Amino acid sequence: MASSTGFNPYRRDLGTAFQAIRKLLADGNDTEQVFKIMRALNGPSMPRNYSRLLSTADGRRMAYQRIELAEKLADPDYVARFAPGTVGAAYRAFLEKTGYSADGLAKVSNLNQEPIVEDAYMWFGRRTRDVHDIWHVLTGYRADESLGEAALVAFSYAQTGGKGWAFIALAASLKSWRVTHSLAFARAVLEGYRHGRRAGWLLGEDYEKLLNEPFDAARARLGIAEAVRYQACNPVQEWSA
Repeated sequence: MASSTGFNPYRRDLGTAFQAIRKLLADGNDTEQVFKIMRALNGPSMPRNYSRLLSTADGRRMAYQRIELAEKLADPDYVARFAPGTVGAAYRAFLEKTGYSADGLAKVSNLNQEPIVEDAYMWFGRRTRDVHDIWHVLTGYRADESLGEAALVAFSYAQTGGKGWAFIALAASLKSWRVTHSLAFARAVLEGYRHGRRAGWLLGEDYEKLLNEPFDAARARLGIAEAVRYQACNPVQEWSA
C-alpha cells in the first residue's frame, strides 16, 4: 500500500537512491541518507521475507503478536534486566558505549514523520530496522561510519536480499579503493556478505528470547563466524557482554 504522502514502499526508486548515496559518501554520519536508500531499494524484499517468517510456527506467532521491538528496546528498565554474559548484556554495553538508542534509530528512519502504518509488511520492515544494532553486537562489526557499517550492510544484504544494503556496501568499497588503492576494505566487506550467507536467518529469531541467551552460545547456534578480515583492520573490541 502507498502511504498518504504518496510513497510506495514496495517500488524501487533508483533516482532517490543515487542522490542519497552521494550525500552518504560525503558524510558517513548522515544516517538519514541510509534510510532514504533503504526506502528506495529494499521495499520488494519485505513481502518475500515476511512470507518466509510465516513459514515457521514461531514466525507466525510473532507476526500475530506484532510486537514493536523499538518500544521494548527503548525502555531502560527492559534493557537493564539482562543477565551478564547474555546477548542483551552485550547490547546494553553497546548502547552505553555508543550513546545510541532504539527510539533514536526509529526517529531518524521516520523521514516524513509518518504515523505507524498498520500493515504487516511495514511492521516487518520496522522490525528489521530495530534489530540492526543487535546485529552489530552479534557480528562484532562496530558502529562506525566506515568499515564496520559497510561490513554489516553486506551481512544484512546476504540475510535479507534488500538491494539497498548491497548498494551501500558496494559504494563504500569503491570509495575506499579510490582513496587507498587497497582491497583490504572490500575484502572485509565481502567477508561480511559471506558470513551473512552462511549464518542462520536472523530475521526469523525471537529477539525477546535471543537477548536472554548466552552470547557465545547464541553466536554458535546462529553460525556467525569470526570476522577475521575485519578484525585485521579493526582489532580493538568495542564492547563486552
